[in-house]
Amino acid sequence: MTASTARTDTTGPLLLGVRHHGPGSARAVRAALDAAGPTAVLIEGPPEGDALLPLAADERMSPPVALLAHAVDDPGRASFWPMAEFSPEWVAIRWALAHGAEVRFIDLPATHTLAMAKDPTWRDGEGEEADGGDTDGQGYGLRVDPIAVLAETAGYDDPERWWEDVIEHRGTGAAPNGPPGAGDLGPGGGEPDPLAVFTGLADAMAALRETYGHGGHDRDLVREAHMRLQLRAARKAHGDGVAVVCGAWHVPALAEKTTVTADRALLKGLPKVRTDITWVPWTHRRLARHSGYGAGIDSPGWYGHLFSAPDRPVERWMTKVAGLLRDEDRTVSSAHVIEAVRLAGTLAAMRGRPLAGLTETVDAVRAVMCEGSDVPLGLITDRLIIGDALGEVPDSAPAVPLQRDLTRLQRTLRLKPEALERELDLDLRKDTDAARSRLLHRLRLLGVDWGEPSGGRAGTGTFREGWRLRWEPELHVRVAEAGVWGTTVLAAATARARADAASATALAEVTALAERCLLAGLPDALPVVMRALADRAALDADVGHLAQALPALARSLRYGDVRSTDTAALAKVATGLALRICVGLPPACTGLDADGADEMRGHLDAVHTAVRLLPGTADGSGDTGEDVTARWAAVLHRLAARDSVPGVIRGRAARLLLDDGRLAPDEAARLMGLALSPGTPPAEAAAWIEGFVGGGTSHPGGGMLLVHDERLLGLVDAWLTGVPAEAFTDVLPLLRRTFSAYETGVRRTLGELVRRGPSPQGPSRAGAAPPGFAAGLDERRADAVLPLLRLLLGAAGDDDNELLGAGR
Repeated sequence: MTASTARTDTTGPLLLGVRHHGPGSARAVRAALDAAGPTAVLIEGPPEGDALLPLAADERMSPPVALLAHAVDDPGRASFWPMAEFSPEWVAIRWALAHGAEVRFIDLPATHTLAMAKDPTWRDGEGEEADGGDTDGQGYGLRVDPIAVLAETAGYDDPERWWEDVIEHRGTGAAPNGPPGAGDLGPGGGEPDPLAVFTGLADAMAALRETYGHGGHDRDLVREAHMRLQLRAARKAHGDGVAVVCGAWHVPALAEKTTVTADRALLKGLPKVRTDITWVPWTHRRLARHSGYGAGIDSPGWYGHLFSAPDRPVERWMTKVAGLLRDEDRTVSSAHVIEAVRLAGTLAAMRGRPLAGLTETVDAVRAVMCEGSDVPLGLITDRLIIGDALGEVPDSAPAVPLQRDLTRLQRTLRLKPEALERELDLDLRKDTDAARSRLLHRLRLLGVDWGEPSGGRAGTGTFREGWRLRWEPELHVRVAEAGVWGTTVLAAATARARADAASATALAEVTALAERCLLAGLPDALPVVMRALADRAALDADVGHLAQALPALARSLRYGDVRSTDTAALAKVATGLALRICVGLPPACTGLDADGADEMRGHLDAVHTAVRLLPGTADGSGDTGEDVTARWAAVLHRLAARDSVPGVIRGRAARLLLDDGRLAPDEAARLMGLALSPGTPPAEAAAWIEGFVGGGTSHPGGGMLLVHDERLLGLVDAWLTGVPAEAFTDVLPLLRRTFSAYETGVRRTLGELVRRGPSPQGPSRAGAAPPGFAAGLDERRADAVLPLLRLLLGAAGDDDNELLGAGR
């Protein structure tokens, strides 16, 4: 078979049917273009991207990249056309630019595809519009997968394995059991014909199209009609020096003899939408099929290796795997690599494959390097088989103003977008870290979730902040969507916060927004948010809503110290909310059922924590933070002593007062004695115990209270042993829920104390030390902790450092 037979006729265009993101197809396309030398190269893709094609020659353009088209009025309506280094389209673009050939896209314009994606008349059930153009039959959910049909015809049970044997592992040459004509040699039996594989695929797809038509999707007919029109126009300008690179599924349709009138009739009346298009970075992870990209591949990292390896791909791959495992402190020697290569080759020979594929290499690595374990194999799959490569796009590529401002900030703050998730710990006392924090919070407010807050390295101080960063290609769409709010990140976040404040209906939404504005450093948005907050707070009389809103405000007040934010207006609103809660909480705690009481206990904890965060400055009405704290303590005393309040709330109020030193131990013991008296119903008594010694955000160490105060433990023990048998099963769930929250060591200690029984000296007297503790405070030993404490808080002096050095 001669090279000319790869065309639809002896004088027709060169139709190169490919599988998108296939390294074998990419190598074959490059060889075919070298052999044919066309003057025009047409590629399946959106014609709006023609003006961006010269950027592919820019040395700063590094695949994987993607064309991103989005509707101007609705940026969330977008499509991607990804290309990797081993994509046939990318190879064809680079070849054309290097050889001075005209290159352009010929698929249906994005102005139509984006409009059709929202039109039910044109939706084919393909899922998200993420891949732009169809590929080789995997995209758009074809009822019949042509690759699977061809693999089954050739006797394969795995389409991926068939494609690897026919194309990926055979370069441009032949393969047994391949498509008709795929193995023919060139004239005179010399080197393999670089066009033969395309002829074989075209014949195979023609047979499938005769049987299955367009696969049940009318959109393919429209796209192919547009491609035929573009092909006719190119042939008028370049004659037969035209090459077309498209999905193999479309080759028979492009070779079909149709009229211009018929093709234009199919395109008549298509919906339109105004679009913008640009290049954006892409990732190997998003090329994987399981990530939602309809025309994706399972192993982009493996395919990239096959494309880039100059020779001995299996040996080079095993060396990569060994290097990765060594980096993870696993013992892998050269002997492991040699044995894995041998085993992969043996498996390929046993399975009748021309070369060891991914399946054979994975089996060999599992057996030899991973000792049969799938745990390290998961790391290999994530890092190498899929990979975490992130492409780069030059600054000259078009972008919305917001994207340009974000790129500038990323460079200024040295926050490079990365596909691999990484942890970032920020010290907000440093200017750069504080600016990074503001940027990430502003992006989250705009819906661009590049970073997600985490616990970070520092457990408690307000000057520490932890983030998990991971850049996904879809974030470019989110940035484009956020562009409607402003041209800079600061302006857009400010406008979005103002709009959210105006549309918020719940008080908690506005308080959360105020907290986010302080975190993001949006001083121009804060007055609008504060007015909305004051308006909502004045109209909301529900104590539960007020209790949900206060903690966010109190947390926000803490940011003024580190972030240099003026929180005076916020303090006034927070103090007002706290005072309203103090007035409305006691009546709201009466007459509650079990579920309502449990919910109110959570509000009690949250408000107590928030009140302790309020500042000590006056709010303009004469009330200070200390005044609010005193009024809150009075409310807790009322709740602890009022019989009409559910036991779980009374117990919690008593415990909060005890922890703050506002309730004497003798008084706490008296309240417990009253709550656990024989006249109290067992269920109510158990609820009091749950509130008093149960876990919570305000006092998670309830068990330690019983460990160190034998008097309270004795009261609980005496009450528990006196519960009637008929009532014990009713109180058991409450008690189990309370004590199961304690740490194992605490439960063990409590059990030992109960088994030992009361101390021979009797219960601890007020002011007496618990067993195992000194009678008084050793001030010298207590003072020794202060230098270390100041060091942890960043306030250590030279004297402290000398003391710590001497302590070593």
